[in-house]
Amino acid sequence: MNPNHYTYQVTWSPEDNEHIGLCTEFPSLSWLAPTPEEALTGIQQLVREVVTNMQDNGEAIPTPLAEKNYSGEFRVRIPSIVHRALTMQAAEQGVSLNRLASAKLAS
Repeated sequence: MNPNHYTYQVTWSPEDNEHIGLCTEFPSLSWLAPTPEEALTGIQQLVREVVTNMQDNGEAIPTPLAEKNYSGEFRVRIPSIVHRALTMQAAEQGVSLNRLASAKLAS
């Protein structure tokens, strides 16, 4: 498992008055630092340490999102009235319900 393949983000934390480094696959981890570069380096190092610890303990390590395969399909339950309204919109636009929902999700 290559910790560099995980999904990292750096953002400003107004509460802490510092940049915060985050890792999507490890939502409980974060790293505060005065600069974005230090926040990124800090969270990457922390994830490396956690992955090593998990390996040493025989724990399951999250697969990086970038390495997962996606089918392009998922199921969403919506109220029947919303289903009806979307079906009508799709018909009015001359597209399938699937195409309409995909376009709405993408926007």
